[in-house]
Amino acid sequence: MSPEIEIASEDEAPATISVLTAETFSIPLGDGRYLVYAPLRRAAFVANGALVGRLAEIAAGATPSDPEDSSLIELLQRLEMLGGEPEQLPISTFSGVPEATSITLFLTTACNLRCTYCYASAGDTPRKSMPLEVARCGIDFVARNAARRGRPSFEVNYHGGGEPTSHWRVMTESLAHARSRASELGLEPPLASSATNGVLRDDQIDWIIANLNGGVSVSFDGLPSAHDRHRLTVHGKGSSERVMQTLRRFADAGYPHGIRVTVTRDQIAQLPASIDFICSHFSARRIQVEPAYQLGRWREAPSAETEEFISAYRLARQKAALHGRELFFSGARLGLLTNHFCGVSQDSFALSPDGNVSACYEAFSEDNPWAATFFYGSPDTDGAGYRFDLDVLAHLRGQAVEHRAFCRGCFAKWSCAGDCYHKALSVSGEREFQGTDRCHIIRELTKDQLLERIAEAGGLLWHEPPEPAAATSAISKGKEVLL
Repeated sequence: MSPEIEIASEDEAPATISVLTAETFSIPLGDGRYLVYAPLRRAAFVANGALVGRLAEIAAGATPSDPEDSSLIELLQRLEMLGGEPEQLPISTFSGVPEATSITLFLTTACNLRCTYCYASAGDTPRKSMPLEVARCGIDFVARNAARRGRPSFEVNYHGGGEPTSHWRVMTESLAHARSRASELGLEPPLASSATNGVLRDDQIDWIIANLNGGVSVSFDGLPSAHDRHRLTVHGKGSSERVMQTLRRFADAGYPHGIRVTVTRDQIAQLPASIDFICSHFSARRIQVEPAYQLGRWREAPSAETEEFISAYRLARQKAALHGRELFFSGARLGLLTNHFCGVSQDSFALSPDGNVSACYEAFSEDNPWAATFFYGSPDTDGAGYRFDLDVLAHLRGQAVEHRAFCRGCFAKWSCAGDCYHKALSVSGEREFQGTDRCHIIRELTKDQLLERIAEAGGLLWHEPPEPAAATSAISKGKEVLL
């Protein structure tokens, strides 16, 4: 099948013309201008309607008739859109019995906060906490895999439907066990990280700084008034002062950490000010911003996935840039070429408190409505390993973007990689994926990133050819990027 150029009109309805040696998209910018983009060549330039029309004719085989055609062809050849080697698709696949070398432990459903928008309804559900032996079994599994596969070490991550530090003894003792196993197997100490709400005791902060060498992601919504409206303690009080103290401690120690900001519809207008506040007072270099998910306690709330969110995010990104910080949204990842949004299609290995294996951070419990979709393993009867349902696993592996018909004509497909499967199920159920409101956000923010790259490169064009094999070697962690 020949590579194609997608010529999109002002209403984004694409027409397809074959010939070019790169899959190329023409994206309307308004005012008769288009963004011409070849994702797998990592190349883009802005063109007017006449040039895009001529590009389509040349792509269809028209003979050049004037000097401008020669210049256009020379440009396309320079960008490898014409006459280039066949494109290398950034597709990695998984098969057979999983051999994970990274584990995520869903330690507990308990939480010291009662956030209004909590996707897990933490604190309102029956309390489940992981026994130490469950954590040890999972750690032993990934440690053995790392040694057998010749890896230098393995990873231990803490996440789940509650606050990981609420199950403090198992958190600390499980990591001590991981380090002991690494030493016994001749491996380097494991890379350890966690998500946290930041409401921590001083001794917990000390331990995190000394032991979680992979950093932490701290949930903090910026302006104290914004944070305290939704991130409440069990007694109904705001938690911003406690979180800010944690962030100050991390900054003083030079400890690597990121911040995750959740935006509800009522807080969209405050997002730029919240990001400016974070950048002015704290040291995190990367700040993740996501609209609140309509799950858990926030299921019936109005969506924040709106045009207003896009506008506010753009202003907030400008604020962050002035401070030399990076603001990012999980689905808009221009620097990454991949067919996987997150670990769901990459054999992600996460243990529930009962020791069963889930591929998804949001399916942390067997009570989740989509548990049958995401849980693919359970402990062996002898407690030494795991039994895997390869049919469930095959379905999860099939969620990579190349299998999604809806995504085939999207210019962001090799960076977004199909977005979050759990959210797609929440919107569409098991029906064939037809997109979500996040799709529009992702396209708009990816388009912004392309225009920024062009401006940074001098204003004419952007071209950063991918390194050989780079497209298939990167592991995409989707919304759970920590640092």
